[in-house]
Amino acid sequence: MPKNKTHSGTKKRIKVTGTGKLLRQKAGTRHRLEVKSSEHTRRLAGTTSVSPADAKRVRKMLGG
Repeated sequence: MPKNKTHSGTKKRIKVTGTGKLLRQKAGTRHRLEVKSSEHTRRLAGTTSVSPADAKRVRKMLGG
């Protein structure tokens, strides 16, 4: 049986921590920032974990 390939787009966007959690950037920080309030853009900064509903699918895409 052939090996499974890692999804290129997913490996660029998701980081796996040492404990196995999946981290991602929040959406909405790329453009039209002048429309969004400073409070809103501060809230979108940093990373967050992938939701449990999506975690299984994302792990499969990462080859795990």
